Amino acid sequence: MSFNIVDVIFMIPALLTAVIFHEVAHGYVAYKLGDNTAKLEGRLTLNPIPHIDIFGSLLVPGLLILINSPFLFGWAKPVPINPYNFRKVNFKQGLVITSFAGPGANFLLAIFFSLLYWIFRNEGFLTFLASFVPSNLIEAIVVPLVIFFKYAVMTNLIIGIFNLLPIPPLDGGHILLNLLPNRIYEKVAPYEQYGFFVLILLLMLGVLNKIIFPIYSYLISILIQ
Repeated sequence: MSFNIVDVIFMIPALLTAVIFHEVAHGYVAYKLGDNTAKLEGRLTLNPIPHIDIFGSLLVPGLLILINSPFLFGWAKPVPINPYNFRKVNFKQGLVITSFAGPGANFLLAIFFSLLYWIFRNEGFLTFLASFVPSNLIEAIVVPLVIFFKYAVMTNLIIGIFNLLPIPPLDGGHILLNLLPNRIYEKVAPYEQYGFFVLILLLMLGVLNKIIFPIYSYLISILIQ
């Protein structure tokens, strides 16, 4: 994929929306389970400033754009969670639930933006708007919104699918580890620190593309194609 300036204008806000909602969802669900760590640190906010990670939110997406990557992804600063504060569930149950909350939020956002995408492309809706909004104003507003909605769907799907891969430190890795019986978890947990290197290796070898894109292609064909 070759990105142009129009792509970048809409993809960066779509990416920031995806990663910020992802992290806030982690913190909000943890808060509902009894852990107020994220709230105390001011991270239960949609204000992008506390969430932006220079490397993950700006440099990595920028590099992917420069090398014409077939996809765009990144991350925000992880929202702090203290599972020892969970009151309504035990330690491992809480980590499974809060880990899934981030990707879950991305999939819900993908559905939400998909609905907006189809609404704003619907001829009946556009005819209704034309009854009280000048046509040139409709084009100036609706066309950019439709482009943004499309990229928001695409980006949220990528972020959601990527984070559910069962490799630490991704959310899917945390879910898998905390679903394991304790005797197996204790044997596997020490290797969690190597997950990042495994992730980079799989990314460089193109293995992740072969896993992510069939799922992504199927879901995108349902939502916006």
